[in-house]
Amino acid sequence: MKMRVRKPTESEAAIAKSWEIWTCEASTFPWHYAQKEVCYILEGEVNVEDPQGNIISFGAGDWVEFDAGLTCTWHVKKHIRKHYHFE
Repeated sequence: MKMRVRKPTESEAAIAKSWEIWTCEASTFPWHYAQKEVCYILEGEVNVEDPQGNIISFGAGDWVEFDAGLTCTWHVKKHIRKHYHFE
């Protein structure tokens, strides 16, 4: 799977505060990453499923990385708010 979830370091969390914020209500939608995205989840709960059916769950306080080329389906369970950055 081309997704990774972990807790951020203090310096990563501080850097993320300068990034844009994205929000989304509970919903399900397909997504394709043309570029690598790094995000720091501020609120919410999400399951992301890849085409093989592998699911990664994450929520508030998590640092998530999505590799370029990943196609997946987002299942937003609880309103999400995140800082994000494309590399």
